[in-house]
Order: sequence, then C-alpha cells, then structure tokens
Amino acid sequence: MFDTILIANRGEIACRVIETARGMGLRTVAVYSDADAGARHVALADQAVHIGGAAPSESYLKGDRIIEAARQTGAQAIHPGYGFLSENPDFVDAVEAAGLTFIGPSAKAIRAMGLKDAAKRLMDEAGVPVVPGYLGEDQEPGRLELEADAVGYPVLIKAVAGGGGKGMRLVEQAKDFGDALASARAEARTAFGNEAVLIEKFVAKPRHIEVQVFGDGERAVHLFERDCSLQRRHQKVIEEAPAPGMTEEMRTAMGQAAVRAAEAIGYKGAGTVEFIVDGSDGLRPDGFWFMEMNTRLQVEHPVTEAVTGLDLVEWQIRVAAGEPLPLAQEDLQLNGHAFEARLYAEDVPKGFLPATGTLSHLRFAEGCRADTGVRSGDTISPHYDPMIAKIITHGPTRDIALKRLARALRETEVAGTVTNLAFLGALAGHEGFAAGDVDTGLIGRDIDVLTEEPETPDVVVAQAALAALGLLGPQDRWAGFALWQPAWRSLTLVHRGEDLDLKVQVRGPGDILVDLGERQVAARFDGTSWTYDGGLGASWAREGDTVTIFAGYGARFALVDPLARAAAASGEDVIEAPMPGLVRSVLAKAGQEVKQGEKLAVLEAMKMEHALTAWRDGVVAEVMVEEGAQVEAGAALIRLEEADEAG
Repeated sequence: MFDTILIANRGEIACRVIETARGMGLRTVAVYSDADAGARHVALADQAVHIGGAAPSESYLKGDRIIEAARQTGAQAIHPGYGFLSENPDFVDAVEAAGLTFIGPSAKAIRAMGLKDAAKRLMDEAGVPVVPGYLGEDQEPGRLELEADAVGYPVLIKAVAGGGGKGMRLVEQAKDFGDALASARAEARTAFGNEAVLIEKFVAKPRHIEVQVFGDGERAVHLFERDCSLQRRHQKVIEEAPAPGMTEEMRTAMGQAAVRAAEAIGYKGAGTVEFIVDGSDGLRPDGFWFMEMNTRLQVEHPVTEAVTGLDLVEWQIRVAAGEPLPLAQEDLQLNGHAFEARLYAEDVPKGFLPATGTLSHLRFAEGCRADTGVRSGDTISPHYDPMIAKIITHGPTRDIALKRLARALRETEVAGTVTNLAFLGALAGHEGFAAGDVDTGLIGRDIDVLTEEPETPDVVVAQAALAALGLLGPQDRWAGFALWQPAWRSLTLVHRGEDLDLKVQVRGPGDILVDLGERQVAARFDGTSWTYDGGLGASWAREGDTVTIFAGYGARFALVDPLARAAAASGEDVIEAPMPGLVRSVLAKAGQEVKQGEKLAVLEAMKMEHALTAWRDGVVAEVMVEEGAQVEAGAALIRLEEADEAG
C-alpha cells in the first residue's frame, strides 16, 4: 500500500479523495493554481504544491508539472479525480514512466474507450448491444448526411471524443442537418481538439441508465445501476440509484453486458458503462444499447456508495495498490434508494447561464451528505466548472429518499451568487418524477413550470427591508426610533430585476411597520426572535448591499441608490459579456444588418460556449472586441443602432 497520494484535481472531487485517503491513514498532496491558493482542497491536504496559472491549460492540464510535484513530495501514486487529465492516456503513460502508480485504468483501456466510434465497434464484438448508426471514418458532410438519411430521423450527431453533452446535436429534420453538423464540429474542436463525429439513431423516449463497474485488470464486477435520465441539454441534473421500474431480469442483463464491456478491455479500477434505454414500454432486456464507457470515477458515484454501503475511492486505491477486488459479485447487495442533486452557481432565468461570485454564506441541511469543494468566503471562479456541491440523500424506499432530498434542498442556504437551488427543488417536487416516470426529455417538456418563479411573500420582502437598513437583531431593536414622532424611512430594493419602493417606520423598541404600497407588514421582536405578521422570520445573510433571505430556496435583494444606478446605466443597444470569458468568435461586422435572435459572437466560459445574439432587428454600429480577447463580465462587445440611424 502507498503511504502518500497526490490528487491531480481540484474542487469537490479532490476533497472527496483526500477525505478517504486520510481515513485510510495515507498522506495526501494537493496541487493548486493561482486561483485556488486558498481553496478547500488545499487546506484539507497534508501538503500542497502550486502548479501554475488560473486557466486549466496553465495548471491542472500540465501533466509534467503534476508528476514533478509528486516526485518532490514523495507521492507514490496519483489519483486523477474526474475531468482534466483523468481520461488522458498520454498522462497515464507519463505517470508510469516516472515510476509512479496511476490510480485508474491502463492507458490501453482508456484509448479503447476514448473514441465513441471505435468503442462501439469493440462493444459490438464483445456482444454488448449498440445503437444503430454510422461510425465510419469518412467525415465528408455529404457522406454524413447520407448516413443520417439511412439511419432515419431524428438522429444524434455526437463528437467521437465527446462527453458531457459537448459536440452533441439532436437533428429532427434533414433540412437542419448541415447547420447542426457545423455547430457540433466547432464545439468538439474547441472542447476536445477533434471534430470527428458519429451518427446515432435517436430513441424517442430515452432513459439514461448507467452501470457502475469495477475491475482488477482481468475480471470485473458491477455495483448495480444508476438512472441519470433527468438531464438538461445532455447535462445530468439529478441522479438516482437504483433505476425506478428496474426488474431483476433487466438488471441482470445490463449488469452482465457492463461486465463484458469492462472485461473486454482488461479494465482496472472504477468505471461506468452508459446505456441508452427505450422507456416507451417499460424496461425490457432487449431495449437497451451501449452509449459509451467513462473510464474514471463518475460525478454521481455517491448514490452507488449510498445504496451499497461501499467507499469506491477506497476500492480504487486498494486495487491500484495491487490488492484483489474487495468483494465478489454475489457479495454485493442493494440497500434502499439514493438521490444526488448537483447544486450550481448559475442564473436559471437567463437560460442557466453559469455564474460567479463570492459565497458570503453556505450551509447544508442536517441529515444529508454534501460533497463540496467550497466554503463560506470562497469564490466561484470563471475558470472552472461552477458546481457548488452535490447533495445526496438515502432512504429505505425511493419515496422516502426523494422526500429527504426535497427537504435537504429547502434547507440549503447559499448567498453570494445565484444558484439553481429552486430549480432542483421544483424537480424534486415534480409529480412525474416522483412517480418514477422519467426520461431525458422531462425537463425540456416542463421547463416553463420548473423554472417559474413564485411570487415572493410580503413578509419576506419586509424582512429584507429591515436587514438592508440594519434593523434586525436584539442589538438593533432601538435603532431608528424617534422619541417624539415616528418617522418613515424610504428605501428601494431590487428583487428579480424589479424595483420595490418601500417605507419603514420604527414605532418603538422592537416594533416596526413596513409599508409595501398595497399593504403593510408588522415586524416585532419578542426578546428572542423577530416575527412578521405573527410568523417567524427566516434565517438571512448580508454581504455589502445585498441581502439574502433563506425562504423559498433563497430570495436576493439589493439595496440601491437610484441616482447612482441611473448614472451608471449603460445604453440598451450595447451587447455586453454576461460573464468573464474568452471571445471565441465574432460573427458581426460594422454596417451589417441583423435580425432579432441572430448570433453576433460566441463567448467561451465555464467550459462551455455561449452564443450572444441580437435582442432586436438593427444594424451593427460598432464591434468593440476582437476574437481571442479575454473579457470581464459587463464588457461592451457590440453596439447596435436602428437602420434609419445608420443612414
């Protein structure tokens, strides 16, 4: 067994590996970029080594620096986590050439599964069912279009080196194929450096069910399945284990297919075999097909740990150290049900736009498992995935586990950035999902309902007003009180982009009236707590001029100076960068006439491409940025003008 392990990753997975390794009595080494000098994984490790700049290409993707850090610190093994170098066979070769152990599969196994087309051919030979499609080397657009016609629409275009939904496009009609192909190739080229694609038949009511496998290089076992059907734009949102509606016959068939897949490539360590399943008529042993194999630990591995009672990271370390598989297939058992929800910093009303910000407050609910790489005071950086945490719950039945997830989401408190917490809460309460009627199209079909913002209660607005004016807490109950006559104080809060003009009157110690215009709310302090119209207030946090009331998944209010805001407002005709990022392409030219919705530029941020479009018809008056420029949030990129103004 090793005595020192280096974790070649960051964030929650680095923390997750460190915690297991320390529990095994092992010494841990973290690596970090300029942006992560004060990160949680750095604080948890026994030793930390700086490896470069904030951009992943300058740090976490620098395999030579990571290997040198292992040598300097006496680490005998490197755990890659997931993402970054975890599925890079060249890195595996370099680690082993340096005399170190890679805690994961061989470079040969990774290469075998690295390209989707070659992997599907290999799986077909191993007797694993595959989806009908085109896996050929001829990548001419005309040939690809002919193959799509032969497969039959709808089809999926998928990057052969892809993952995470990048380089993937659904094409429902032949006339849309050309544009979809160009877009998929561009995204694949950016994300993977490989624009090759495959064509695959699209399953009408697809479910995404994957099987956790574990191998020792010769034989393998499966640790049952996970259902990852709840997706948005091919990105997993909530995962669960086991899959709802799964029969023992189906589980056996999928498990055996997954084991055949792993053994066909001499797999060693933790891996996931992903299947697309036809859910239109229940789960059938002849209704699933191989999609891809992820040759690493998955983000959603905690749900498998919850239902098996096992520590998959410990298994990884022990098998990498040469120990046999800890358990045989017949020794593995399912226990209850588990869910995992991915909590992100993202602006749901703006199309789930990734967000940044400093977490002024972060607290997770009692009774749930929260895997996180951040703490209160940490910053969500534009350089990395904006995940805040994975929230995991377990119960003896699916219904109980889901109710526990819903409660854990309601009781999670985040301030300092916008999040998808309310969206996750809506999913946990979705009637169809609760009934187990899930498929990958559920979110898309019900997106309006799932993202609908309920009206904020007046009592929450009133509490925000008191917090913004510094009137909450026992030490403040005399603040604002005038002995001879109660005076009204005016303030403006911005909530969900709208101005709320309020008045507050301190009528006596611990006795405050808040005027919301159409009605008033009475706030009173009884010596222990504040009440609003007789009901207890929620917990809250304040950072600068922003107040967050932790009711209804968190309501944010900004106290503003209307005059200052008016002076700083930019012209409405300017297209601005919604977040920090790299200008990948500029499609607009000065003098060009554009239509509403036309793509003007593409911004790359948070490992994804974001199209910036014209919000109305007009003429491009000025292009203020060049391709390749790194811009900050709010940077002016393109200015529009009316056609008659352009002359």
